[in-house]
Amino acid sequence: MKILKSSQIRDVDAYTIKNEPIESINLMERAAMTITKWINENISKDKSIKIFAGPGNNGGDALAIARQLKDYKSEVYLLKISNKLSVDCQINLDRLTESGINVKAIEAKKDFPKIGKNDVVLEGLFGSGLTRRLEGLPKELVIYLNESGADIISIDIPSGLFGEDNTENDFEAIIRAKNTLTFQLPKLSFMLADNENYVGGWEVLPIGLNEDFINKQESGFYYVDNDYVKKGLKTRSKFSHKGTYGHVLLVAGSYGKMGAAILGAKAALRSGSGLVTVHVPKIGYEIMQTAVPEAMISIDWSDIIYTHVPDPENYTAIGIGPGIGTKKNTHKGLANLLELTSKPVIVDADGLNILSENRELIKKLPQNSILTPHPKEFERLIGKPTKGLERIQEQINFSTTNQVYLVLKGAYTSISCPDGSCYFNSTGNPGMATAGSGDVLTGIILSLLGQNYESKMAAIIGVYLHGLSGDLASEMMGEESVIASDIIESLGAAFNFIKEI
Repeated sequence: MKILKSSQIRDVDAYTIKNEPIESINLMERAAMTITKWINENISKDKSIKIFAGPGNNGGDALAIARQLKDYKSEVYLLKISNKLSVDCQINLDRLTESGINVKAIEAKKDFPKIGKNDVVLEGLFGSGLTRRLEGLPKELVIYLNESGADIISIDIPSGLFGEDNTENDFEAIIRAKNTLTFQLPKLSFMLADNENYVGGWEVLPIGLNEDFINKQESGFYYVDNDYVKKGLKTRSKFSHKGTYGHVLLVAGSYGKMGAAILGAKAALRSGSGLVTVHVPKIGYEIMQTAVPEAMISIDWSDIIYTHVPDPENYTAIGIGPGIGTKKNTHKGLANLLELTSKPVIVDADGLNILSENRELIKKLPQNSILTPHPKEFERLIGKPTKGLERIQEQINFSTTNQVYLVLKGAYTSISCPDGSCYFNSTGNPGMATAGSGDVLTGIILSLLGQNYESKMAAIIGVYLHGLSGDLASEMMGEESVIASDIIESLGAAFNFIKEI
């Protein structure tokens, strides 16, 4: 699913209106009906709904919904900051008053209505076309609604939030929605952690915009859905054997951190690897043979840390980093590995920390390698703290400069590519914020890369699988109780889910 700029979405609207053809007021009616349907399915009929409309088309949506909501006790308010309304907003205002529904004007703070905590607020004050931060009466109304304690549903986008860059926005003047019901395509700002408290839970509601025109729009941002992953999964041949599905090498573990090696190895095996070899210090030999009997073991010279790996070119894919520590000889071991292999390498955890401390090694990464940092590890890599859209831009710049894939872990995990594109993941939940979850992800991506998936698809499918497994685990265990091993145990169900949907 493409993520388009707000200006592009307006172009899509205009193209649909011209070429469907459909009048803009009828397209607005269709969009409003999708939200009306959602409210009927999700909001109890005994709730009182207070509807707030602005002067533009977002307000027109709100007024159309107010007319369609026949089974609820509702009150309608129109924010008047001038005597001018958009054409379609005016039409819907006229239709609403003709139907006998009273619309109360808000022209000053004294006009703000009383809102109970058990009320539901439906707001369509300002849409994605907003280009400047709110001030004056609109800002005061937004603050008032946020402080009311009522659940807020935003139409298309929380009022006051920009569709893309909110770096210079006034965060006090943005609606804090419980639910955002957006039309046809998600907004880029929904993907950024900074905006979580404003967007809330969001859903995309299709309204029949022209798909061909959407597909022709240029965008470097995408939202990964099940269909995309399903098409990317390879089918297993009846006459295949373990050699068909790769022999991967995982360099992981050190004294006190052998759990990382266990989790990564199990995840690689559960994700379809034919053969998995785990390179561990001598202290890890018996641990690995006992905990993961399906894996083969390569033993380091050192008793307690990673220092070298023999013949890395013998493997179809290599992953390094979980639990290896950052001792001096481990630095040398990673540098030596990068000298000896020309194949893409997956680097995670302590491997990333070593790259951050030895920045010259970043240039030695084979093209199309995959790095999987969490936000703090990413900040160490780029050398400065970032947030919001700037973090995504820095992520993309890192990928294009170094010709690697970078998986920035978190909600809507982003995968930036050497060509400058960026994919946001749609699976996963807060229950996955648990020790070892990242080691599992490394094992999954390593397995897919070893099965001859291209780096791009190994990263995207791996992240999606990881998140979906976490979702399935949390359904059974509850978010608070999920541990990394639960994610591994849910991988089989995740594969089946993808294939069956």
